[in-house]
Amino acid sequence: MGRSRNKIYEEEYPYFMTSSVVGGYPVFSIPNTAQIILDGFCFLQDERHVKINAYVIMENHIHFIASGDDIAEKVGLFKSFAARQIIELLKRRSRKKILHWLSQNKLKSHGKCDFQLWQEGYHPKQIIGDRMMMQKIEYIHQNPVKRGYVDKPENWRYSSARNYKGKVGLIPVNCYRR
Repeated sequence: MGRSRNKIYEEEYPYFMTSSVVGGYPVFSIPNTAQIILDGFCFLQDERHVKINAYVIMENHIHFIASGDDIAEKVGLFKSFAARQIIELLKRRSRKKILHWLSQNKLKSHGKCDFQLWQEGYHPKQIIGDRMMMQKIEYIHQNPVKRGYVDKPENWRYSSARNYKGKVGLIPVNCYRR
């Protein structure tokens, strides 16, 4: 499968994005790998002036809503950096089974590297209006509930649902208010 046909055209709007691990391997079930994603979100916000409105980190994919100038390039750099950091962590920890999986599921177009963490693309969906924004935030926060991992969205550690309940989350986000 080639690059995503979905593109970011109007940067003044926020975008709902999804990125998945190749082959669906549960890489983010390892807390240190999820922390790399969280650190990347913080870097995007603090250093690259990207607004993160909501996020969830599941075992094999992430969903988030973000906006900002040059957002496509910044998300690409975030994914690339996160992939390198995660693969280095897996090597240091001798997680050979996971590394084998990431090698076996690598696309031929990634020929010069040994591993591939992310599936191609990040599937941006432009968010237009309050109703769509609230629907996407709800979808993000309900992900772990629908999977049966928690009873309430705010009980999922790797999500912005706690932020939206007025509680302290793992990272700050720009909570969207109508």
